[in-house]
Amino acid sequence: MELDKVFQLFKFMEQENILLSFKGVVTSDLLTSVLQIVESKLNYMEEEKRIKKRVFHVLIECIQNLYHHAEDTENIAMLVISKEKSNFIIKTGNYIDVERSKSLSLKLDKINKLDKDGLKQFYLESLSDGNLSQKGTAGLGFIDIARKSGNKLNYEFIPMNEKYHFFSLEIKI
Repeated sequence: MELDKVFQLFKFMEQENILLSFKGVVTSDLLTSVLQIVESKLNYMEEEKRIKKRVFHVLIECIQNLYHHAEDTENIAMLVISKEKSNFIIKTGNYIDVERSKSLSLKLDKINKLDKDGLKQFYLESLSDGNLSQKGTAGLGFIDIARKSGNKLNYEFIPMNEKYHFFSLEIKI
């Protein structure tokens, strides 16, 4: 990277108020490191305790989704946390199998159609269902993200090839 591009990147990150940006292999150790960094930044920004808790909760779910559901593309994913006016924005991206993207899209659409009470009911139904995915998860993460953020889940699947899509997710808190 040319040195002037480093400055351009710095200015972009400053302009977009990016608190943390990560691209790489998602490991279990990443969760601890990211949470420590974000906690430090939130403390510096003197955010309300309830906002910190919501950001942390959603962030944990997002990182766990990346860790458990990234496909065999070397587990490469991205995570960006920024502040936009009074909202925190968490963006994630990872590769996902084309077939899984279809069922995930249906689930996310269902989540986005539900109100607060509907999300709670869907969460309880999913919890009592007892079905675990092949990765050992109960599929509650996205429901929980929608409940804790209080906003719709903005997402997109970008076709990469016949086997994978790139799944982009944006959550506003």
